[in-house]
Amino acid sequence: MDKPEHTKEHAYSEDEIRGRLAAELPHWYLEDGWIRRKYKTSGWKATLMVVNTVGHLAEAAWHHPDLTVSYAFVIVKLVTHTAKGVTDKDFALAKKIEEVIQWQPGKEEGALEGTPNEDVRFKYLKYD
Repeated sequence: MDKPEHTKEHAYSEDEIRGRLAAELPHWYLEDGWIRRKYKTSGWKATLMVVNTVGHLAEAAWHHPDLTVSYAFVIVKLVTHTAKGVTDKDFALAKKIEEVIQWQPGKEEGALEGTPNEDVRFKYLKYD
């Protein structure tokens, strides 16, 4: 059953998407109708942590990305299939993913020191 016109999600044009990405999510890009982000990791352990984090956020949001997973990177791809394009749902989930994955506690005030990336035994993400 189709949604009434006033409740359908608005799919943004390519120019609108590029403008929003530049302003709100500069490490994300538009390709083949999807917004995408490649997260580089220091190896399999970190890659799995990124995948699980994205999975948790997606399930909580009830909006599910496609993932490409390799040893030292994860590519996140978002589109709203029901709208046949990129919508506010995609931007909202991308922002939450970016906020959580790129969090670096050692760069902010507080008791949490962050991952000791100088030591190869503890390297985690390759932060932007």
